[in-house]
Amino acid sequence: MLNTLIVGASGYAGVELATFLNRHPHINITALAVSAQSPDAGKRLSDLHPQLKGVVDLPLQPLSSAAEWADKVDVVFLATAHEVSHDLAPEFLKAGCVVFDLSGAFRVNDAEFYTRFYGFTHQHGDWLDKAVYGLAEYQHDNIQQAQLVAVPGCYPTAAQLALKPLVDAGLLNDAQWPVINATSGVSGAGRKANVGTSFCEVSLQPYGLFNHRHHPEIVAHLGTPVIFTPHLGSFPRGILATITCRLKAGVSREDIAAVFHRAYDNKPLVRFYDQGVPALKAVVGLPYCDIGFETQGEHLIVVAAEDNLLKGAASQAVQCLNIRFGFPEIAVTDLTDK
Repeated sequence: MLNTLIVGASGYAGVELATFLNRHPHINITALAVSAQSPDAGKRLSDLHPQLKGVVDLPLQPLSSAAEWADKVDVVFLATAHEVSHDLAPEFLKAGCVVFDLSGAFRVNDAEFYTRFYGFTHQHGDWLDKAVYGLAEYQHDNIQQAQLVAVPGCYPTAAQLALKPLVDAGLLNDAQWPVINATSGVSGAGRKANVGTSFCEVSLQPYGLFNHRHHPEIVAHLGTPVIFTPHLGSFPRGILATITCRLKAGVSREDIAAVFHRAYDNKPLVRFYDQGVPALKAVVGLPYCDIGFETQGEHLIVVAAEDNLLKGAASQAVQCLNIRFGFPEIAVTDLTDK
């Protein structure tokens, strides 16, 4: 059994992690933690999230430093703000823990990226060099050897899973950048109260035009420029990404379908549609990314749908855990896994 700590367990992604890991046959949840200043400290997780009553009744321990738990656990999940992960991860890593970080603190191996898009100077370039980007379908071998896995952002997961097979196969016309229009539910903004992301205040609108921090993350790992426009939707959870591309001359619908089948037929948490495109209702509450497409001449529209808290965060983190420790990749994340 792997003794495991979840830091930031009271947040939306944290509670999903606790739910998955509580069912995992090889995981013992040693403790759930929140920052020492959190108003949730000392409460039970099930008091905040009643669906877990009688299931996960552990208290939320106030965490002042990594040293409190580093020698007691094998695995740490950080469902924390990027600046918190930036400070905590190296301490747990120094103690020999394997760390799965759901923040953006180690996703891009470029210190300038953090100065420009996250507003702080990154102090741990050595761990930036060693961190493995946890896009599970494409980083399997690297994840197996990693001590630090930087779980991708929710928008970048959907965008890359939709585009990477096409980019890798050279099917897209480089003269036209893919245009990604993606809409997320308000849970992507986290659990902390904020008028701008309050459900009653939100109206469908774009934000972060040309300066959203997920834009350079997508470009860095996809290896090609894109236009990315995120939108905030007045619904709780899920991401729908509609991506417009131009194909190279002579690329057929059959070529595109064949590329997606090669990429994902043996990847149980990506579901490809031969006909039609996915809707959010197909994935909300589920650990999958669903992908479909349509073409007209040289124009291609790809649609990807995922639950931002699951495939975009918690279930992908658990998928990376399973890969890292040699467990079945879909253990406790897939409905077909019994």
